[in-house]
Amino acid sequence: MKFFIDTGNLAQIKEANELGILDGVTTNPSLMAKEGIKGEAAIAQHYKAICELVDGDISAEVLSTEFESMVEEGKKLAAIHPNIVVKVPMIKDGIKAIKWFSDNGIRTNCTLVFSAGQAILAAKAGATYVSPFIGRIDDSGWDGIELIKQMRQIYDIQGFKTEILAASIRNALHIIKCAEAGADVCTCPLDSILGLLKHPLTDIGLAKFLEDAKKM
Repeated sequence: MKFFIDTGNLAQIKEANELGILDGVTTNPSLMAKEGIKGEAAIAQHYKAICELVDGDISAEVLSTEFESMVEEGKKLAAIHPNIVVKVPMIKDGIKAIKWFSDNGIRTNCTLVFSAGQAILAAKAGATYVSPFIGRIDDSGWDGIELIKQMRQIYDIQGFKTEILAASIRNALHIIKCAEAGADVCTCPLDSILGLLKHPLTDIGLAKFLEDAKKM
């Protein structure tokens, strides 16, 4: 399973990348706004800076909701760097745009996916990645991990090449469950990634080793 970091913060991206396990980055308008990035030129420059930090796929989201506008915006985003993957919302015009991008050699990430039916449409349109939001599904009273399992089964049976990119990760356990369920990619906040490092027995064991080392 590939690890992406879900942020627009360059310092966090650098920290995750220095672990040596980072495969890519996802962003969205909310994350960009959190970093104070505003305006088309500033957003494009920020994406370029991310691409220079990480040698992997970088999801850059369109802000339009109409087919023609999404295509024009996606072409501009894809031109920023070869590693850019155009992030497109799961709406009717979004599916049309994903098909256009697929036919024209531009890779895509279909975002805001909450059902197996939506995942099937994204794969049929040729999406490179599809992003089910498992944390938000859990918030609604359903089981996000079960959706990952269902998508994995459908994609394997039907031979879809679209990669399942688990998003809306809330904690380290989510990451483990996504790996068990067969997600191809997990995009996570830095805290969730670092949470995988933590275990109280590791801390206790290391403290004991260090204590005994002083006696040597």
